[in-house]
Amino acid sequence: MTKTYALKFHSNPEKQLLRIPGKERQRITETIRSLAIEPRLAGCVRLENNLYRVRQGLYQIIYGVFDTEVVVVICKIARRTEDTCKDIQPLLKQALRLIKEE
Repeated sequence: MTKTYALKFHSNPEKQLLRIPGKERQRITETIRSLAIEPRLAGCVRLENNLYRVRQGLYQIIYGVFDTEVVVVICKIARRTEDTCKDIQPLLKQALRLIKEE
């Protein structure tokens, strides 16, 4: 039996998602929902510790997977650029803080 992960958003990704055009936003939302069932989707890349990224069109979704807590934390949604995955330590800290607040 597979376990379903809880999805949590840090406040920034929610705002980032709202700025994305409708059709792209819908695809990104579907990808995020699928992370609850399979947090390590085909094509995802492990960035560091619990942080991963998955591409969806022109965007990247950076998220943390916490298997013990059965939680996926969406940390960042951004256009694919060289800088998208730089300075990810603060993202990991944000995700850990969100998990500990529970």
